[in-house]
Amino acid sequence: MGNYRAESYHRCELGLVAERRPAAERRGARLNRAVVVALLASLVVAGSAYADSQDSMRALDEQVQEVKSDVLAIATELQQLEEKLLFPSDTQVAVFVSVATGNSFDLDSVQIRIDGEPVAHHIYAWKELEALRKGGVQRIYTGNLPTGEHRIEVSTAGTLPGGSEFDETESFPFRKDVEPKVIDLTLDRGSVGGVQIELGGD
Repeated sequence: MGNYRAESYHRCELGLVAERRPAAERRGARLNRAVVVALLASLVVAGSAYADSQDSMRALDEQVQEVKSDVLAIATELQQLEEKLLFPSDTQVAVFVSVATGNSFDLDSVQIRIDGEPVAHHIYAWKELEALRKGGVQRIYTGNLPTGEHRIEVSTAGTLPGGSEFDETESFPFRKDVEPKVIDLTLDRGSVGGVQIELGGD
């Protein structure tokens, strides 16, 4: 009799354990599904937030570019206004330097004197020389002169393609009228060696 009760109790206990185990498994499955759903929801939210962030960054970048454009335009206007104030049209003189097409000499420096006074001295970097060779024009000097007769003296130094150095100085007369004066200096390879300077402008 005692053995029968013990066996019945044991079977009942096994049945309870068997019932508890599927319930625990169901709770675990529901928990796993909840975790997966939560992860998917967080990914969706994160993706939406990332998209919104990208849109905000693009909008901000466009605003920054607009501000840069406005600042550059204002800086250009201020520079032009400053130039008009510092160099009125009736006294303004500007000197430009260029290199004739097809020249390959290395220009080291250019020095400008007007009426015996040094007004500009520039030493050229490699990129500047390349720009001149490709047709670029450099404004080397802007200043004021009274109307009348004047003289400009130009000194150049550098190296010719064969390796020999040159150091040339030439002077030219010019007249300053009431309009702004533009002087164009074109450097070209001389027929007898060295570099010759051609004067042009308005």
